[in-house]
Amino acid sequence: MKYRLAQAIKQLMETEPLDKITVHDIVEIAQTTRQSFYRHFQDKYDLVNWYFERLAEKSFKLMGVQYTLREGLLKKFEFIQQEKTFFSQAFRSQDYNSLMRYDYQCILDFYTHWIETKTKQPLTPQIQFLLEMYCEGSMQMTVKWVTHGAQEDPAVIVDLLIEAQPEKLRAVLRDVQLE
Repeated sequence: MKYRLAQAIKQLMETEPLDKITVHDIVEIAQTTRQSFYRHFQDKYDLVNWYFERLAEKSFKLMGVQYTLREGLLKKFEFIQQEKTFFSQAFRSQDYNSLMRYDYQCILDFYTHWIETKTKQPLTPQIQFLLEMYCEGSMQMTVKWVTHGAQEDPAVIVDLLIEAQPEKLRAVLRDVQLE
C-alpha cells in the first residue's frame, strides 16, 4: 500500500507542485481511502519522506558499511536523477515537513552518529559547526542540481561535493574510514 501511494503521488507530481497536491488526489489515483492513507502516513510530506528513506537505505546509510562515501553519494544521486521529476517537486516544497529539511537532518544525523560511534566521543564544537555548514551547503547544491534538471553527471556533482568538504571535516571522515 505504501508503494502504491508513493506511485500515486509521483504520478501527480508530473503535473502539479507538491504543495498543491491533496491527500484526496493521492487516494483517488491510488484507488484507496483516506483512512488507508492515514493508517500509513501523517500527511503527504510524510509519504514523500518515507519514499526518500527507501533511497537512503540503499545509498548513504550504507556508507562505511558497504560503500565508501563516494559510492554511497553516487548511488543517492543516480537515484535522484532517475526520479528527477519527483525529487524536483519534493525539493521545491517549503513546508515545515519538507524533503529538503528531512534530507538535511538525515545526513547530519548520519554523519554525527558515524563519527561519534567510530571516535567514541562527541563531536567537538568546531567539527559540529563544520558538519552542519557542510550538510547545509551540500543540501542546497543538491536542491539546485535537481531543480535545474539534474543535467550534470551524478559523478561530477558527487566529486564536487566531496571536494567542497572543509579540510578538518575531511580529515575526521578519513580517520573514521568513510572514504
